[in-house]
Amino acid sequence: MKTKIAALLAEKIKELGAEEVKITDLLAKIEIPPTRDLGDFAFPCFVLAKELALAPAVIANKLANLLAGHNSIQRAEVVGPYLNLFVDRASFAISVLDEVLENPEEFGNAPKNDKKIVIEFPSPNTNKPLHLGHLRNMAIGESLARLLEANGEKVFRTNLFNDRGVHICKSMLAYQKEGKNAEPDKKSDHFVGDYYVKFGALAKENPELEQEIQEMLLKWESGDQETIALWQKMNEWAFSGFRETFKLVGIKHDKNYFESEIYQAGKDLVLKYLASGVFSKREDGAVVIDLTADGLDEKVLLRADGTSVYMTQDLHLAFLKEQDYHYDDSIYIVGNEQDYHFKVLALVLQKMGFAKKISHLSYGMIALPEGRMKSREGTVVDADNLVWELVDLAKEGIIERNSELDGAEADERAMKIALAAIKYKLLKANIFKNMIFDPKESLSFDGDTGPYLLYSFARANSILAKVPEAEGDFRDTANLEDAEFALIQKIAGFREVLAYAGESRNPSLVAHYAFELAQIFNEFYHSCQVANSENTNLRLKLVEAFSLVLQRSLYILGIEILEKM
Repeated sequence: MKTKIAALLAEKIKELGAEEVKITDLLAKIEIPPTRDLGDFAFPCFVLAKELALAPAVIANKLANLLAGHNSIQRAEVVGPYLNLFVDRASFAISVLDEVLENPEEFGNAPKNDKKIVIEFPSPNTNKPLHLGHLRNMAIGESLARLLEANGEKVFRTNLFNDRGVHICKSMLAYQKEGKNAEPDKKSDHFVGDYYVKFGALAKENPELEQEIQEMLLKWESGDQETIALWQKMNEWAFSGFRETFKLVGIKHDKNYFESEIYQAGKDLVLKYLASGVFSKREDGAVVIDLTADGLDEKVLLRADGTSVYMTQDLHLAFLKEQDYHYDDSIYIVGNEQDYHFKVLALVLQKMGFAKKISHLSYGMIALPEGRMKSREGTVVDADNLVWELVDLAKEGIIERNSELDGAEADERAMKIALAAIKYKLLKANIFKNMIFDPKESLSFDGDTGPYLLYSFARANSILAKVPEAEGDFRDTANLEDAEFALIQKIAGFREVLAYAGESRNPSLVAHYAFELAQIFNEFYHSCQVANSENTNLRLKLVEAFSLVLQRSLYILGIEILEKM
């Protein structure tokens, strides 16, 4: 309807003497008024004042007269610089419902296009288990992938395992000194992480261990058999644990890259560009690039001892991804503490003549109410421990509400509720800003939470299961109440939300939409009786459309629905 109004306005604005008017520009300006008495849609005419050399109120009055009698507009009113439009609500509702119900899985989607997007997430180190910060990374990465797919783009999900280097050697050295060849007695990645924490404690008392770490890294790069064997064993423990966590939270990648498999090619690439003069060698033997003229610092690409740094592998990986996918954009989902790294990466690639686009989606750090998490001190919240803690809390609530429920079904519901609570909490906060995560608050069934959305979907599903259709066609409805029309308007806005969220690469916008949609539905539920009403069939279709669009919204957020709560 906004598109129709924009096209109609474009036609009438030209009649007032304006030159070419873009419908897309007008579409972005059309608003939904804060109260129903101000109309169903509103257009701010001050945006045309300069073009038409008229006062906004004069423009509004002229447009109101030109629109009088049009079959899509019941009436047009002028309030100051605003043109307020009242539409034929019934015909609008029918057109929206027909579109949603005809092809619900595609409603809101953009046509397929040729763009190929590579998204890399969560790219963990193999020295510790995935933690709460990784959960935010994975929630954003998977949601963004689904959002871009809804906008017609071909998305490839990739992951880089940082499985070698100084941090991995810290876990290895601690195990070598304290592990006594023990096998994991807990989830295997947690077992590895314990030794990373242990190294931090050992290094405080024995600073010389930092030198041993460098020696171990050199042994690894030189192929020392004992060092390689220890690395392989501890890495497999880490990978095994990661695979369990990925499955738990519903993450699957198209391709995994391993630093251990690409770091040598990265070193070779750096040496190639050293020979061509793009990079230079310092007196101590380190290979560097001087970016001071660009407002940055000198960046080391190979250390003086010949070992590589993260930047070394990232340079090669950019070329490798282009070779694998011929992408239009390569997006790195990495926290804002790495902003400088990716600014340098983009600039170095540019100086190497790499023409493809890379983008850093820089999300905010996450903290607990008691403060920031620190891996080396063991104060992080492990991802799967958090999930299972919330599963237990959710299950307590489920059994309290329904003690007769089968144990297996209670477990399934609890898992979906817990994951909905976590993912929604992580995505509803502005992804570009730091946030505080309160686990128990996220489980509330009241307010802006994942469980509230699941409850709203279950409520709609219950209505559809219990209320029979009445005689007649829902299209015969002559008029709509405010609560009905408000829900129709919100449903109709789904496409616009997907488009804008995709363009701005911000899944938070879909989370906000889903909550507002559920709020409006619950207001409709309390004010409009569905069964045995004059509008029973229309309201049933409206409930069905709501449930389909909420389900689509939850899918974009990576949240599974529950038909019963």
